[in-house]
Amino acid sequence: MSAEAATLESTELGRRLRAVPAPRPVLDRDREARLTGRQREVLDQLGTLFDDGFADLTMADIAASVGCSLRTLYDLAPSRDELVLTVIDRNLRRIGRRAISAVQPDLDPLAVIRSYLMAANLAVAATTPAFARDQAATPATHRLVTAHSDYLVAITRTLLDLAVERGDIAPTDTAAVARVVAGLGAMFALPENLETIDSTPKEAADAMVDVILRGLTTGA
Repeated sequence: MSAEAATLESTELGRRLRAVPAPRPVLDRDREARLTGRQREVLDQLGTLFDDGFADLTMADIAASVGCSLRTLYDLAPSRDELVLTVIDRNLRRIGRRAISAVQPDLDPLAVIRSYLMAANLAVAATTPAFARDQAATPATHRLVTAHSDYLVAITRTLLDLAVERGDIAPTDTAAVARVVAGLGAMFALPENLETIDSTPKEAADAMVDVILRGLTTGA
């Protein structure tokens, strides 16, 4: 554990963040710990493969693309859809851990929110139109991403509440602000928006996060 993470664990901020329930993992901790090196490598490869879309892929297609056996895939998940969920969830959790690690208790609350959201927006940094279309059209993946988005909103609201308590921002509807500012990455990654913006979803979301947070300061 880093020094920053250890400090966060012992603070009031850390206590509040730990109280926010995270989405239930697709691959539970015990199963994750039992993955072999080759299985981890395959899951990492699948993240790149699915960038080109996944709705038309069969398990045989996937095995051929990453150079593994069907048995290896079925040891990871019982179906193509479950495999997709595992890959997406694993990636979002990795990014989520990094985002929490970006929270430094010695920063002012708005700086903490900015650091957290900009780290979390890495989740949409490389979103492709093909992946976005398939994700939006697949109910199970849509529900999974929504669960992670709701967690992002809840963490952001917790940070906003603390900023209000400390007088860094005027009293406001923190639930509404959190829903807007934490939902920017997902909004820009929607298929209908992805092809109309001139930047990546992360770049667009980061820019709007900065604009909104500057507008919340008590001196604005």
